[in-house]
Amino acid sequence: MKPYRLVDLVDDRPAEGVFRVNRALFSDPELFDLEMKHVFESGWVFLGMASQAADLHDYFTTRIGRIPVIVARGKDGVLRCFVNSCPHKGARIATQPSGNARLFACPYHSWTFDSSGACKNVKWHNAGAYGQGFTEEDHDLAPIARFGEYRGFLFGSLSADVPSLDDHLGEARHMLDLVADQSDEGLELVPGRVRFTFAANWKMQLENCSDQYHFTSTHPSLIKVLERRAAGENGAAVKSSLAGADFWKGGDEGIVGGSYIFEHGHVVTWGRMEPNPSQALYSSHTALLEKFGADRTAWMFNMRNLSLFPNAQVAVNASTQLRVIRPIAHNLTEMETWCLVPKGESAEARRLRIRQYEDFFNPTGMAIADDNAVYEECQTGMTGQDGPWLQGHARGLAATRKGGNDLSDRLGMEPVSSVAGPSQLADETLFQGYYHAWLDRMSEVLA
Repeated sequence: MKPYRLVDLVDDRPAEGVFRVNRALFSDPELFDLEMKHVFESGWVFLGMASQAADLHDYFTTRIGRIPVIVARGKDGVLRCFVNSCPHKGARIATQPSGNARLFACPYHSWTFDSSGACKNVKWHNAGAYGQGFTEEDHDLAPIARFGEYRGFLFGSLSADVPSLDDHLGEARHMLDLVADQSDEGLELVPGRVRFTFAANWKMQLENCSDQYHFTSTHPSLIKVLERRAAGENGAAVKSSLAGADFWKGGDEGIVGGSYIFEHGHVVTWGRMEPNPSQALYSSHTALLEKFGADRTAWMFNMRNLSLFPNAQVAVNASTQLRVIRPIAHNLTEMETWCLVPKGESAEARRLRIRQYEDFFNPTGMAIADDNAVYEECQTGMTGQDGPWLQGHARGLAATRKGGNDLSDRLGMEPVSSVAGPSQLADETLFQGYYHAWLDRMSEVLA
């Protein structure tokens, strides 16, 4: 690998109005290997939802970087996370995405572990003629260094040297609260998930969730469908909250959207949205007003795309989608997506939410296939290059202000920086939050 310095990869000169990133961040396979170790395996990452292991002995499997892990609820009701690897020969003990198991048996030599990770049986132990050192050794599954939950969202770290989970999430917790507060019963995932790959770097997805600039260019067919539905053509098969949204229509007057950067790389982009019957949450509007007041309720109905660095996104626009990013190679990324819903909502609200989710998201929807195609075009265009600098991270620099604004104040939220303005501003400055966090995690290995 080239002897990169941090300044060779991210050119950040705010006093001069410059922020650029090197193409090598997307195209260098050796740099990718460092990212896996220092971005994904040395800090907090999102793992999943507590509702995925709601009952005793429920479990699901995922990864922290390259390391396979199991999240399981033991017989004591406690959620734990441990490395999905038998201490005997290293085989994965759970090979399914999820399930319910009182015991996990290694498929190689049948060592057995309970849902709390404790080793319950070493096959033919008494006849094994083991030495004293083996008998005194811990045979349980290895717990990860840090594991925590915030309002049903689960996070883990392979390194103990990380801030507390509350500190890591910081002010981004306000955005998670807006989702979690929609039901007194909490959140759950609609059964079934989608898993797909695209042939491009993981940061393409990280940026795109926060990118309003691409919408009218990348999704013209989607926009035409939404316009036809809004006009009542074809029976408006699926009512979409995006059909009446102003953020993509190009209005130049007034504040209709913006973004916030939080500490540790978390960001959110938002668009103003008036409550309307096309939103699944609309049937709860009166109850939410009574409980939370006008300002907080208005925020719940605004469109919001929240990214939790480095690997999770909660998109609240057409339905509510949870996305989890799993980098596989510098030019290959796996995505898992779910429809995220408040527990206890009405059958009609749930039906509408699922139909909108299917309509817009996933590779078979009207938006994601477009996005995946342009990610791959970008990757092809940048292959093998570490220059010239990319210029897609500066739009909105002159509109950026430190701290929050009136709209964040209504939530008691204190972001690092904010941008607000008309729809065509479509700032890209919030990407900078990602790369500041990337620099923090990579600073130990790059000069």
